[in-house]
Amino acid sequence: MSPLALTLLIFAIMLLLMAVRVPIAIAMFVAGCVGYVLQAGWAPLASFLNTQAFARFASYDLSVIPLFILMGNFATQGGISKALFEVASSIMSRFKGGLAMAAVMACAAFGAICGSSVATAATITSVALPEMKRHGYSGRLSTGTLAAGGTLGILIPPSVPLVIYAILAEQNIAKLFAAAMIPGLIAMGGYMIAIAIYVRLVPGHAPEHDDAPKLTMAAAAGVLPIAVIFLIVFGGIYGGLFTPTEGAAVGAAATFAAALLRREMTWQKFKHCFYATAEGSAMIFMIFIGADLMNSALALTQVPNQLAAVVGSWGLSPVGVVGAILLFYVVLGAVMDELSMILLTIPIFFPMVMGLDFGMPKESVAIWFGIMVLMTVGFGLLAPPVGLNVYIVNGMAKDVPISESYRGVMPFLISDTLRTLLLLFFPAISLWLVKYVS
Repeated sequence: MSPLALTLLIFAIMLLLMAVRVPIAIAMFVAGCVGYVLQAGWAPLASFLNTQAFARFASYDLSVIPLFILMGNFATQGGISKALFEVASSIMSRFKGGLAMAAVMACAAFGAICGSSVATAATITSVALPEMKRHGYSGRLSTGTLAAGGTLGILIPPSVPLVIYAILAEQNIAKLFAAAMIPGLIAMGGYMIAIAIYVRLVPGHAPEHDDAPKLTMAAAAGVLPIAVIFLIVFGGIYGGLFTPTEGAAVGAAATFAAALLRREMTWQKFKHCFYATAEGSAMIFMIFIGADLMNSALALTQVPNQLAAVVGSWGLSPVGVVGAILLFYVVLGAVMDELSMILLTIPIFFPMVMGLDFGMPKESVAIWFGIMVLMTVGFGLLAPPVGLNVYIVNGMAKDVPISESYRGVMPFLISDTLRTLLLLFFPAISLWLVKYVS
């Protein structure tokens, strides 16, 4: 069997197993096993499996993943989201579509201590969706806004996908977080502009005015813990007081303390935080193993190296190559979740990109490419036919057809496209804050 045919067989097995609802970690593991055995035999596969799990999970850097997930769960169960939305709605109620803009702002603020897109979308939806319905917002605009706003949970640091990219690409996590700050804020601003344009071009989806309560000192004090946690975690990381892993631990402890002070954390919620963290971490680590095995099988075929040579022979500019990779991510996002895409493709695409001449230092290229991947992953969370965030939010809005939710995210996908093009052609936007991180 030729290397290309073997590569296609590996991917076909993975997609077939996914189509029959086999968990993606298992699908990648089985496809990788088949490809490895066909090329090297059972004994080398057994030897590989004997050492790979320990080699992968013995890394101290991986501990940052469950810590940030735990931090997000404490924030979710601690009642912080309601205070965020109340303050944001008080500020934005003077504008048409202000409640939708407030939901975006709340998602951005919650994402700054969460790191998960799904958790951000689900948590803010539980608070904002009833209020948006009560004020006369259409199901299309409400669900579309909340699904798009949820992506800010990974676009604004801390971001679990960005941590995974940093580990795979062997890059500095703090520098990647710094690089994601401005693109994340641009994303928030772009979504708010998209709402402002949409409610004026397509009338009937938002009321003329939102009657939100005035901002009070008590309401403003409710968001103080979030600002304090953000300053402690990122101020400590960039101030050199502790590493990103230690910062995640400090952030988790501080978020737990904030939840206790709000008297929202019950024993049942406390246990749920750890159960959800264990479940989420186990899922990610299982995908790590499946992706490692599949990538090893693909490496044996030498097709990734041949692919790099073929792409190089096309004569595309370096930016054109990255653009083609991002389009591939958009297509791949129709069948895979964001973590699986990153784990499966970064070992293939990263060396290819690092071999191109962008006129920048290699570290800058690696950081910029990571931000571009993160932007495209956010696109995949909204785009049909999958759009995980759309499914999450629509599942909580029982009376809104899924087709309406997909129509609702279209203005935000346009905003995503424009933002991605901006960052693609102007890498300095992503890299501006990085130069201040030692």
